[in-house]
Amino acid sequence: MQELYKFPSRLKELMEECNISQNKLSKETGIAQSQIARWLKNETRPNIDFLMTLAQFFKCSIDYLVGLED
Repeated sequence: MQELYKFPSRLKELMEECNISQNKLSKETGIAQSQIARWLKNETRPNIDFLMTLAQFFKCSIDYLVGLED
């Protein structure tokens, strides 16, 4: 079965495309670097407020971030 939850890989992909580190993303968005690290390791999932912040920052939809659209 295909993985439905793609947030960690999408976040990593967007960070690489923008050439932005966890630390810089943290400073730009106000999201703790430790929280970003946990998301990338798929240890926790972001709430809707964090998803909205990231979608605005990366200029993409929340659906894209979580893998519901390409």
